[in-house]
Amino acid sequence: MTRLEARSLRVDLGTRRALDGIDLSLEPGRFTVIVGPNGAGKTTLLRSLAGLAVPAQGEIVLGETSLVRMSAGARARVIAYLPQGGGVAWPLPVASVVALGRLPHGENPDRLPETGQQAVASALRSVGLQDFAPRPVTALSGGERARVLLARALATQAPVLLADEPVAALDPRHQLVVIEVLKARAQAGTTVVAIMHDLTLAARFADDIVLLHRGKVESSGPPETVLTEERLAAIFGIRAQVLRQAGNLMVVAESPLQEAGQ
Repeated sequence: MTRLEARSLRVDLGTRRALDGIDLSLEPGRFTVIVGPNGAGKTTLLRSLAGLAVPAQGEIVLGETSLVRMSAGARARVIAYLPQGGGVAWPLPVASVVALGRLPHGENPDRLPETGQQAVASALRSVGLQDFAPRPVTALSGGERARVLLARALATQAPVLLADEPVAALDPRHQLVVIEVLKARAQAGTTVVAIMHDLTLAARFADDIVLLHRGKVESSGPPETVLTEERLAAIFGIRAQVLRQAGNLMVVAESPLQEAGQ
């Protein structure tokens, strides 16, 4: 159970300042959701947390170790990263794609040891694709492929799981399936961080929300303290109601404002 931290993080993309002065502590056993308008720096932050974006200033620390002092292989064993819109070009069986998640452990995907086989089977069950194992992944729908790629990340069994818009391509039922998988991983002690655009889903399921705006953390904490009607107007440019229904926090977008901040 390892804390992932960003300390005074600054990231430049060309001449643009993508992240500026980010300080975050992401706790094991918590499901943290990153939200923010387009261009806020969400994907850059997630890539930085995975060690895939080189900071101009500051550092990412896992436990007591800076990511820059870890080899790529070591990072891959402890941080599973699911990028947005990933794809598979070859007609590999679903089980073979998921087995690639065992590569960081030095396991041959074609001859997995018992531990690897169990990890793959568990990942497939988690996303509801256990009956799809022999099918070519290219024959699946877009939403099914998205779940295959999530299963590949789960098969790594890393103590940190980072997912960029993991429910974007899914129908409502499978959105809930995936979110419940992420919640279960967090409850089992994994540090789980996901980018989401659906504020209602984020409000309902996240333990913590990180609200990014123009490369900075506008607010972070429990959903009810971060997702206020005032912030939704100022940051997202929407008039919305934030209310509780059957014990769940709900964000109901009503109308766009003429300009963000009005």
